[in-house]
Amino acid sequence: MSGNEFRFFLSCDINLPVTFRIERLEGNLPQSPSAASPEFESSPGSKSADLYVECALYLDGSPFGLPTRTRLESSGQPYCWNELITLSTKYRDLTAHAQLALTVWDVSCGKGEVPVGGATVHLFSSKKQLKAGKQKLRLWLGEEADGSYPTTTPGKVPRHERGELERIEKLINKYERVQIPRIDWLDNLTFRAMEKIKERENSRMGNSHLSLIVDFCSFEHRVAFQESGVNFFSPSSVSSTNELVIVWDPEVGKGNPSEHKQLKLARSLTRGTIDMDLKPSSNDWKSIQRILKYPPTRTLSGEERQLLWKFRFSLVSDKKALTKFLRSVEWSDAQEAKQAIDLMGRWEMIDVTDALELLSPVFESEEVRAYAVSVLERADDEELQCYLLQLVQALRFERSDKSRLSLFLVQRSLRNIEISSFFRWYLTVEFQDPAYAKRFHCTHEILEDNMKKLASGINGDEDGIKLWESLVRQTGLTAQLCTIMRDVKSVRGGTQKKIEKLRQLLSGLLSELTYFEEPIRLPLAPDVLITGIVPAESSIFKSALNPLRLTFQTASGGSCKVIFKKGDDIRQDQLLVALMDRLLKLENLDLHLTPYRVLATGQDEGMLEFIPSSSLAQILSEHRSIVNYLQKFHPDDDGPFGITATCLETFIKSCAGYSVITYILGIGDRHLDNLLLRDDGRLFHVDFGFILGRDPKPFPPPMKLCKEMVEAMGGAESQYYTRFKSYCCEAYNILRKSSNLILNLFHLMAGSNIPDIASDPEKGILKVQEKFRLDLDDENAVHFFQDLINESVSALFPQMVETIHRWAQYWR
Repeated sequence: MSGNEFRFFLSCDINLPVTFRIERLEGNLPQSPSAASPEFESSPGSKSADLYVECALYLDGSPFGLPTRTRLESSGQPYCWNELITLSTKYRDLTAHAQLALTVWDVSCGKGEVPVGGATVHLFSSKKQLKAGKQKLRLWLGEEADGSYPTTTPGKVPRHERGELERIEKLINKYERVQIPRIDWLDNLTFRAMEKIKERENSRMGNSHLSLIVDFCSFEHRVAFQESGVNFFSPSSVSSTNELVIVWDPEVGKGNPSEHKQLKLARSLTRGTIDMDLKPSSNDWKSIQRILKYPPTRTLSGEERQLLWKFRFSLVSDKKALTKFLRSVEWSDAQEAKQAIDLMGRWEMIDVTDALELLSPVFESEEVRAYAVSVLERADDEELQCYLLQLVQALRFERSDKSRLSLFLVQRSLRNIEISSFFRWYLTVEFQDPAYAKRFHCTHEILEDNMKKLASGINGDEDGIKLWESLVRQTGLTAQLCTIMRDVKSVRGGTQKKIEKLRQLLSGLLSELTYFEEPIRLPLAPDVLITGIVPAESSIFKSALNPLRLTFQTASGGSCKVIFKKGDDIRQDQLLVALMDRLLKLENLDLHLTPYRVLATGQDEGMLEFIPSSSLAQILSEHRSIVNYLQKFHPDDDGPFGITATCLETFIKSCAGYSVITYILGIGDRHLDNLLLRDDGRLFHVDFGFILGRDPKPFPPPMKLCKEMVEAMGGAESQYYTRFKSYCCEAYNILRKSSNLILNLFHLMAGSNIPDIASDPEKGILKVQEKFRLDLDDENAVHFFQDLINESVSALFPQMVETIHRWAQYWR
């Protein structure tokens, strides 16, 4: 339990005015005079009443300050004010029996103002804590709120009348105040179940009661009542009755100095040669093995750290134990840190994937980080390129601008043109980060100086200076493409007019882009030299940002197509899909994924590889079904559904692969326009603008698996759908085995300014960890994932959202 849970504020220290929000009325207004008071009458011919809420503060049963009123609301049911009320009284002036008297008045009657109903609420709970969050107050119909103590109009529902609805509302209040942990997949299920319970209860009981919803101000910590001027540390008076006395202890949750001293003494006594001969007992060994299986996000307790330190010499031969051992070290103790560094040099060499953990912000020791870099030197170019983006982000955690990591990345860049080009772009994009711009500029200068000193280029055909200039020309090309996009976007009219403007610019004012004086290395694929843009084969996509689809002529006489996009942060598209495809293939599972190349050339611009394909929306519109589309390219009268068996197998495998990957990464905003299908049956996803569970649509399913995809497999009862689920579960368990690698890479991104990660890095990493369900064995993980698939297929609400999205696309 964290010490944060024990922290609190005292009401006498809060020098802020009492603030709350009057939200809305729930329930039906009385329709006849007998329903409320004899004076309650609706004016003839009026369709809705004119209501306002009067708010009065009472201290110990006496009015305090002037009442405050909301605006007049006459829009009809549901009446919604959503108005913030700020009283002149401050929190420090409140007493333990402070009450808020709220009365709803109707001014549309013929006889002046008539009370619709009133309710009184205590500002402090029975535990002397300030109430926070939404409160549902039941109104006493026809009565004005009574501020006396005790009140005759309590807004709290009597205990004997409380049912399932009241219990659910209390839980929702706690959830909104983050007192209940948020688990996205479980929350979605819970809220759906809650909605069904609410509908059932309302249909059974009806809206017989009128309630006012009030939202009280929330603070960072709980607020405990304390009168001003009272000695907080003085003991409470002892009552002669057996009354429970609440005492707030300000030291609860803080570290215990006695325990800290004992721990330090224990570690000092077990230093040196004494520990070398210690062997863990069977119980200790079981505990150590359990600790070694912890994910890299798990913080070790004091007892766990002590256990690892005590038996450190017994773990030297276990390479998986090093990262956990280094977490057990008290780095502020110079003697202990020195012993740990010496032992690290004698440890069994760890894997490259574990070395990434040592470059996370958790480890500040320069010796540890240098050791991690020495392990990375064993990685080949293909593997290093999978981690390059995250390693550049990890430069933020280094202690100096010229670190061992930055020098290593520069040296490896000089050996491979692809790595050098991507490394330069990753650095350039981070120039816009004000906190670390100097560091990235410094590394960029080191790369430039070292490359220019090369006697011959990486490929041996050009010297270092020419090689660097060829990389710099890439920046000029992207700058001109940004200019084109601005000009094209300013054109009024449909997509066809914008395409005409694009081709006009390329053939006229910017004709130099159709033939480069010197070939330029394509930023997406630096080993490809491009000589110019082909205007007639260039176009614009029909979407909100109008991305360019450009065809480049290559020096070898061929052509290549790329997409250039501005106005969107595409750095999230670069994350991990290619790595996951590699991990699956290493386990001999090729799911025919399409990890297209992506390169951000700025924080809101970049290039993407163009893969010839059609969106599912277009396919369903033109061919009515996925099967009809595949029959067009791979007909086989003897094959399943009239398609070749190979094509159907490719489709099933790719659906399975992306279902798992999009689930783990929490990719949102899935619709039929960013699900694409190639002629050979490969399905793939594009546009990862929402990750880690973020989604602009309400109640998204855990994974995007529309009914048309299931129908293409023969329906939920077919053998091909069963095979699809089998591939999903196999891929899920393979990626679970590499969960530490994926979590480490996300941890290296913790300091980045990529929106969905930067908003709350720790929470984002924990969301990914939750998706792996590391608490389950492989068999239970299979059952869990099959349930997820079934839930996603049966989700009906996203189909309604899909229809709305199609309408929006039609009008573009």
